[in-house]
Amino acid sequence: MHNQLIEPAQAKINLFLHVTGKREDGYHTLDSLVCFADCGDIIRARPADDDTLTLALTGPMAPALADASTADNLVMRAANLLRDRFGIRQGAELILEKNLPVASGIGGGSADAAATLRVLCKLWGIPARPAELAPLALELGADVPVCLEGGTVFMQGIGEQLTPLAPLPGFSMVLVNPGKAVSTPAIFNARDGEFTEADLWAKDQSFADVTALADALRECRNDLTLPAVTLLPEICDVMDALARADGCLLARMSGSGATCFGLYPDAQMAARAASAIANANPDWWVKDCKIAPPQG
Repeated sequence: MHNQLIEPAQAKINLFLHVTGKREDGYHTLDSLVCFADCGDIIRARPADDDTLTLALTGPMAPALADASTADNLVMRAANLLRDRFGIRQGAELILEKNLPVASGIGGGSADAAATLRVLCKLWGIPARPAELAPLALELGADVPVCLEGGTVFMQGIGEQLTPLAPLPGFSMVLVNPGKAVSTPAIFNARDGEFTEADLWAKDQSFADVTALADALRECRNDLTLPAVTLLPEICDVMDALARADGCLLARMSGSGATCFGLYPDAQMAARAASAIANANPDWWVKDCKIAPPQG
């Protein structure tokens, strides 16, 4: 039995997301403050006896991926890309434990791809630093570089301009998804109106506690909320349920949705809010968690 390596693929949270422009190639440019939650998917890897790459799916959300071909999965695409780029001959057996909802605005697939790059660098002894892997990550998707970076990050451009920031104060979150996926391209297409000015967030600011952070975040927003709600009105119900929960400091949609988050001062309040929301809405995916500590 080979040793198995385990790598967390933490949920990505866009604390705010401003759409700042659109490039000639059709990609939108963004400003976003990103942190990670201490929950998510898990990637396991061990060496294969030959040169083949295999992927098995487990976990509560695995059935959502059952119809898709594993070759198209971001985990396999990341593994193949890494192997080709570094000329690796060895194979690997990969297991994706899928705990996060699919296509849900919290970077599930992107975090999986980033975790795959990290775990296979260890497995195959590739001494690549994150900076060397960044171009590879961007080929896999706009959110993969930030998931590879981890920690607290200010993300700009199409996701390739990353500024690591000082760690945020610890806080608890409740993540809620209405159980329906929304298409990121459809949401960008539904967006109209002005772009938000870039660089509205002072990168050097620090916060005494989560209340101070929530106050600063209220000056920002998620510019994709309106088009997302237009396509999936339940997102409004989710944000309302979070906002009404006792102790909620801020409720907002993450990424292009449909997952929303609420910020809470402590774990007890978050746990109480999560169980109340889950009891009232049995079809929703509800998870209380904390902001992940800085990596390293």
